[in-house]
Amino acid sequence: MKKHNFNAGPCVLPKEAIESAIEAIRDFDNTGIGILEISHRTPGWERVMAETEQLWRDLLNIPDDYAVLFLGGGASTQFFEVPANLMKKKAAYLQTGVWAKKAAKEAKFYGEVEIVASSEDKTYSYIPKGYTIPTDADYFHITTNNTIYGTEIHEDIDSPVMLVADMSSDIMSRPVDVKKYGLIYGGAQKNVGPAGVTFVIVRKDILGQAGRNLQTMVDYRTHIGDEPRNNSMFNTPPVFSIFVMHETLKWVKELGGLEEMYKRNKKKAELLYNEIDRNPLFVGTAAKEDRSLMNVCFVMAPGHEALESEFMAFAKEKGMVGIKGHRSVGGFRASIYNACPIESVEALVACMQEFEKMHK
Repeated sequence: MKKHNFNAGPCVLPKEAIESAIEAIRDFDNTGIGILEISHRTPGWERVMAETEQLWRDLLNIPDDYAVLFLGGGASTQFFEVPANLMKKKAAYLQTGVWAKKAAKEAKFYGEVEIVASSEDKTYSYIPKGYTIPTDADYFHITTNNTIYGTEIHEDIDSPVMLVADMSSDIMSRPVDVKKYGLIYGGAQKNVGPAGVTFVIVRKDILGQAGRNLQTMVDYRTHIGDEPRNNSMFNTPPVFSIFVMHETLKWVKELGGLEEMYKRNKKKAELLYNEIDRNPLFVGTAAKEDRSLMNVCFVMAPGHEALESEFMAFAKEKGMVGIKGHRSVGGFRASIYNACPIESVEALVACMQEFEKMHK
């Protein structure tokens, strides 16, 4: 039986990237040595590093005055590295989910943190509107997609102060105007590769201005080389994760880049949300105007709550993997990242429709 992978992360990857990774484990770059054993100082690996950075620049139109870094530690490490490098006295945070709340908590070690708005009052089921960004803040931090709750900021917002974004779960899903941001970061394990590597896109002129001494590895400037092949090579990088990222971004580019990805993602999301809204057994949990294109969250409709475990078992029998909702929300969550094929979404919709017929 075919399996349909809706895991929230680590998640589905392009088959092409997986096949390339398997081959590279056996023999990388015709060296006779596998990617898991290769030295990161070999010419072949330096070429992969430079190509991976260039893929990021090409796909997102990243200007030359921005550095593109591949670091360890996950996005959670960036929760403290961002304020360490950028906060002088005060930062502003938009609290739209658990990860945004955790980011704000870490920032408090470096100065004053102002929560400009929060949707915690309704279990983060919407994106706050009408808030005021304080102009005395050193930066304004947002989380563009909230994986647990299925909400997303769909446009690049205008900010009167430096804009910083955690784009862990929607990077490369749509075009982004990088010039509007001072810094973008995120874990790779959604749209751009497996777990183990974190991306940081940072405008170089904002670094070194916070007025504090930083540990060597925390200072972003440590990881910026004099040429692309030296970037992120101060210490041994997460070689395998970056290689799979390289292959994944090649796949994105070959399909037509982010405009094509955005078109495909909207089509998949529309298909699934339409079924949720049509089917009397299910109801979405996020405000409709803020629904995520990446993480579709839904529960049993009022009066049908007792069917939750039955539908979960039925979906599993039909090959659906990873649709159990996060424990803080319950219900179901289908993560439909870039590499999730529309055929999988169609299979989930058919599963929901069959379950409806069983309970008419």
